[in-house]
Amino acid sequence: MNQTVPDASLIGDPDPERDKWEFAAVRKSLENGKPIFAICKGVQVLNVALGGTLFLDIPNHALPETKTANIQPLRHSAAAAHRLPMVNSSHHQALDKVAPGLDVEAWCDTDGIIEQVRLLHYPFCLGVQYHPERDPLYAPLFEDFFSRVTAAR
Repeated sequence: MNQTVPDASLIGDPDPERDKWEFAAVRKSLENGKPIFAICKGVQVLNVALGGTLFLDIPNHALPETKTANIQPLRHSAAAAHRLPMVNSSHHQALDKVAPGLDVEAWCDTDGIIEQVRLLHYPFCLGVQYHPERDPLYAPLFEDFFSRVTAAR
């Protein structure tokens, strides 16, 4: 962990063994040049593993409507390969200090929360705070990732 946790109650259901495994998996995948698609906690783990920090509590991002509806408007960097006008983003933590090497590709237009990053100078490493598994709208993200996995074999 790269930051002090001022209030331990902000870390819901801590699982140090799982965290240890996830950080090791990120390091091993990066060392081996494997394609990475990090979703929700995955993008948080990726950011921390690379030296970034987290906002430990994001008000109003765990509301029911943020889970199922694509209601959060995004802004994008010019470099973003995947651009979605709105996303469903349900979480209580998010990227704060972005790790060296990660490029912010999208952020919420209303509150500035980072919603999408990619690792520069790496074959394929995309991280999203939102939940692409919840809507067919996000199929191109998975198709891109699967094509990279297939090509890496």
